[in-house]
Amino acid sequence: MNPAEEYILAKPEAWCSILMELQAVIKRTVPKVEEGYKWHLPFYSLNGKMFCFLNFRKTFVDIGFPKGILVQGFDDVLIAGEGRKQLRSLRYYAPEEIDVRKLEEVLKAVARLT
Repeated sequence: MNPAEEYILAKPEAWCSILMELQAVIKRTVPKVEEGYKWHLPFYSLNGKMFCFLNFRKTFVDIGFPKGILVQGFDDVLIAGEGRKQLRSLRYYAPEEIDVRKLEEVLKAVARLT
């Protein structure tokens, strides 16, 4: 098992389920993405560049996009805040909040920029 998978499986339910679903959607939607482990988080790169990462934060799971500020058309779902200048994220508090279609759209938009 790789460190990214260990990170995901070590989280309590329902966070583990959210992380597993996000991981699956990322890999399915952007097949060329490479999964790694950076900054103690599951981290994904595309074409040798930062793509996204998964982060469990006590009350939610973040899928962060380091250059998310460049993604257009998703201001209704991408979250800034916390002093983030470039990074934007999608935040999930429960598994049923994951809108797979919207997530896939955001992933494809980020992939076009990477």
